[in-house]
Amino acid sequence: MRGRFTRFAQFLSFAAVSGLPSAVFAAEFDGRALSPAWGLPFAGILLSIALMPLVVPRLWHHHYGKVTAAWALAFLAPFAWVFGPGLAGEQLVHVALGEYLPFVILLTALFTVSGGIYIRGNLRGSPGVNTAILAIGAVLASFMGTTGASMLLIRPLIRANDNRRHKTHVFVFFIFIVSNAGGSLTPLGDPPLFLGFLQGVEFFWTVGHILPETLFLVGALLAIFYAMDWHYYHRREERLPVDPTPDTTRLGFDGARNFWLLAAVVGLVLLSGFWKTSRGFEIAGTQVGLPALVRDLGLLAVTWLSLRITPARVHEDNQFSWAPMQEVAKLFAGIFVTIVPVIAMLRAGVGGPFGAIVAAVTRPDGSPDPAMYFWASGTLSSFLDNAPTYLVFFNTAGGDAQVLMGSMATALAAISAGSVFMGANTYIGNAPNLMVRAIVESRGERMPSFFGYMAWSGCILVPLFVVMTFIWFR
Repeated sequence: MRGRFTRFAQFLSFAAVSGLPSAVFAAEFDGRALSPAWGLPFAGILLSIALMPLVVPRLWHHHYGKVTAAWALAFLAPFAWVFGPGLAGEQLVHVALGEYLPFVILLTALFTVSGGIYIRGNLRGSPGVNTAILAIGAVLASFMGTTGASMLLIRPLIRANDNRRHKTHVFVFFIFIVSNAGGSLTPLGDPPLFLGFLQGVEFFWTVGHILPETLFLVGALLAIFYAMDWHYYHRREERLPVDPTPDTTRLGFDGARNFWLLAAVVGLVLLSGFWKTSRGFEIAGTQVGLPALVRDLGLLAVTWLSLRITPARVHEDNQFSWAPMQEVAKLFAGIFVTIVPVIAMLRAGVGGPFGAIVAAVTRPDGSPDPAMYFWASGTLSSFLDNAPTYLVFFNTAGGDAQVLMGSMATALAAISAGSVFMGANTYIGNAPNLMVRAIVESRGERMPSFFGYMAWSGCILVPLFVVMTFIWFR
């Protein structure tokens, strides 16, 4: 038990340190003064994630944190030199307290609580069972978050298919459906929608405006998956002679007390959105609101309590480790650092270096173009983090939640759908994508490379997005 607490303390210490530079994009500085060359470190980290696991896998596996830190410093050092260490320091404090730590604390809480629930038994990974698990995950994702649903269901899904020869497609579709598309109906589902909720978008607005799109996308993916899985399942010698985990229909939950903690996580997130108060305090120019402070401290308490009440046997059965969470924290720290100038240049609007992108979402008559909002927010969400991308286009569309929910509802729906749905296009589009990949690979299963995964999304997701554009976002 002590070793487990020690590892957890070490992880939080890393999170606190790595969190400092993670989301500088939230601080304000004039992106019009930047050149596109400031985006090179971001391109470098993307290429490193894509190519190094293929070219130098051993180096990447052991030193990806150092590589990520090097790219982060490639931006931070020149930034401090050009804009001054004072501004850099203010932004680092702002980032630590206002962006990255809340991000990593919420993910850690969901990861820990979900990892403390073990689903006993092992169903046969037939096409029907696999499709049912994906469908259940899609529903759960909007109520317990894509991270929570992914962490709860990925392990039993792996066990259910451990006697199959062809199963990579199972995990790819799991990322498509459970880790992304399923989280599109409430602010609890995905960070972009939660940010919109904090900006004044009503809690149930999203479910009322992109439910048809969600049903279409999830339904189409489930149908495609079932057909593909049925094809593989009925091939000769698809199933191994001996199932590593014998089938049983006697299902149950160990560590079920964590479900109450999961409800506490949901409650804390909702509290921070509904609780409106000016109370708080300021640290180095950064305002720390009381609701956010209560939420984050509460999430840390939930994480600690989960570790205390979860029997060690449950973690052993789940093969629980901090490695997937550490990988996400390290990689996204570097991504959030190097994304700073990219987001700043986008926020500069039509007068900035990326003005063509911003101008593309507006029609000649000045009205918003929903199709372009859908594809612009979606494309950038595929490679940038989808939460700040959502905010960029939310503000580009005017930033007034009441107007966006009214006369510009189609544009807001397009931004919401693009940010959530297209986060599935790459591994780095949404944090649960990398977490699922890490867990699957830790069990000895194969996952596509960075570009291999993009080939899957390009062949399956992109055509569906084109159809959605013509139906809902013209």
